Amino acid sequence: MARFKVGIQLQPQHTTMDDLRTAWRAADAMGADSIWTWDHFYPLYGEPDGAHFEGWVTLAAMAADTAHAQVGMLVTGNTYRNPELLADMARTLDHVSGGRASLGIGAGWFERDYDEYGYEFGTAGSRLRALEESLMRIRARLDRLNPAPIGPLPIMIGGGGERVTLRITAQYADQWNTFGPPENFAHKNAVLDRWCAEVGRDPAAIERTVGIGSHELDAVEAYLEAGADHLILMTGTEGAFDLGALERFLALRD
Repeated sequence: MARFKVGIQLQPQHTTMDDLRTAWRAADAMGADSIWTWDHFYPLYGEPDGAHFEGWVTLAAMAADTAHAQVGMLVTGNTYRNPELLADMARTLDHVSGGRASLGIGAGWFERDYDEYGYEFGTAGSRLRALEESLMRIRARLDRLNPAPIGPLPIMIGGGGERVTLRITAQYADQWNTFGPPENFAHKNAVLDRWCAEVGRDPAAIERTVGIGSHELDAVEAYLEAGADHLILMTGTEGAFDLGALERFLALRD
C-alpha cells in the first residue's frame, strides 16, 4: 500500500469545548498528520439547535493545544469574513501553531448560516465568483503581512464543481478536498488534472485530500488508487469523541 497521510475532522457540534480539547490533544499524541474542524454556526445533523461552537476561535485553541499535526478549517465559508481579515487570521494562526496551519476555504453552501447571521446567500454562481476574487485578495494580503507566515501556509479549496471550483483549485490551491465514494473521487481528481493542464499548473503541486467516514476502512486502498494522498476522517459526536477509527486508520498508514 502506498504511503499516505491520515487526518481527522472534529466537528464542533453536540459537544463541549472540554471534549473537543481532549480529542484533539489525543489525536495529536496518536500521530495524526492533520486535525481539522468546520466553519458553520449551527449543527449540520442531529438536533438543529444543539450545542455548537464557532470554528476559527476553536481552531486557534486547537493550534495552541497541539504540537505536531497540521491544523486547519475544513473549510472556511468564504463570505463569512473579509478576505484580508481571513488572510491575517490564517497568518496569525500559523504563528500560534508554529508553522502548522492550512487555510481551508470554500464557496459556502449552508443557507441557514447566511440567513441567521445576516450574510447574503446569493446564488451558487455569485458565491463562486466571490471565492475567486477572495483568493486573489488573500494571496495579495499574505504577501504584505508583517511578519510573514512561518510555515508554508497552504491554501486548501474544498469542493467538486467541475466547471468552476476545480478550475479555481487548479489556479490557486495547494491542497484540495472532496468526498467519496472512490469512483467519485477518481472522476473529480481526473477533472482537476485536466484543469491543471489547461491553466499550466503541475498537478503534483496540489495535495489531494478526501473526507471519509469511519465505515470506509476497507476502501483506503481504493481511495489511494483513485489518487488520494491524504485521508481525513470526518468525526462527529453526541458526547465524548471516539478515536478508535482514527487509531485503525493510523495503523494502516504505518
